[in-house]
Amino acid sequence: MTHATNSSDLLWKEDWASARQHHVDWWNRKGLVLWITAPRAVPALELPPPPPAKDLRERWFSPEWRLRQQEYHLSRAYFGGDAFPIFSCISAAGDLAAYLGCEVEMAPTTVWCEPCIPDPPENYPVIALNRDSWAFRQHLDMVRLAQRESGGRWLVTPPDLVENIDILSAMRGPQPLIFDLMDRPEWVEQKVMEINQTFFQAFDTFADIVRDGFGGNAFIFNIWGPGRTAKVQCDACAMFGPEMFRRFVTPALTQQCDWLDYSLYHLDGEGAIVNLDELLAIPSLQAIEWTPQRLSVGDSGGHPRHWDLYRRILAGGKSVQAIGVKYDEVIPLLDACGGQGMFITTSAPSEDAARELAARVDAYR
Repeated sequence: MTHATNSSDLLWKEDWASARQHHVDWWNRKGLVLWITAPRAVPALELPPPPPAKDLRERWFSPEWRLRQQEYHLSRAYFGGDAFPIFSCISAAGDLAAYLGCEVEMAPTTVWCEPCIPDPPENYPVIALNRDSWAFRQHLDMVRLAQRESGGRWLVTPPDLVENIDILSAMRGPQPLIFDLMDRPEWVEQKVMEINQTFFQAFDTFADIVRDGFGGNAFIFNIWGPGRTAKVQCDACAMFGPEMFRRFVTPALTQQCDWLDYSLYHLDGEGAIVNLDELLAIPSLQAIEWTPQRLSVGDSGGHPRHWDLYRRILAGGKSVQAIGVKYDEVIPLLDACGGQGMFITTSAPSEDAARELAARVDAYR
């Protein structure tokens, strides 16, 4: 079966060549990405709805069930502007922790990892990637199956590995880790660097499977780049300020961004903004995404209250990703911030509405 990775276009994204260039231009702060989706007027493929998962393990980790579920939904989506079909192989926010010793816990709407580093943490061995762990093997099978069955229709993402303090927090527990930052800072620094090495190993393992003909890969947050491409983060930094960020996060994050070709930082909530200047100071970090704290309860990434933050990021030399922007907020956001270096995600009620907005946005490129 011919994979989309070897062609200039995707079967479900006929203008992928031009959209791909827009993504490259955006990384370089020379262009604009509009990610707009809508219900497809006619499904790309007539498929029956997938049956409900028989249990939580199937819901989150079954390669076969995830294939049926995502193939069905992708076939019914229109990918307008610079959006493209993307097959997600994510189970938890921080899948890497499940490969490093954490037990996975599952609920109908989320997956998390139970801490695995007890007191005293100094007795815990070197953190290493366990390629024999159940979660790692399931994700390998999921990525391989999704890539094999793509048939030129979609790009496949690696799992959402996450890294740095966030993974150590999952392994240690958030509250113990906060005390560790003060009581055993050298131990924290050592473990974060060990986690970095496992990230590099895991990323390359999955990227070797999904890498496309342009040397790149897609990743969570709808990003693509013609090289090693990933979203990076430290959500735990909402619990501490710039001094601790500089000591515990910046060294490993900088090492990670240096190693990646294209990196997008996930800035999660108002409590994390205090560390924005530390992010802007990392030369190899190209872009910053903003998630408003109240996004899940009605806030939007296009609200005027966020415009100054986007301008600050752009002025700091980074590209911006604004997510959860409402359809009628896209043009006012572009008027306020300009098009260069902006990545906007939105949705439309119909294909026609998506095409109409995409045509209007072209004037800002």
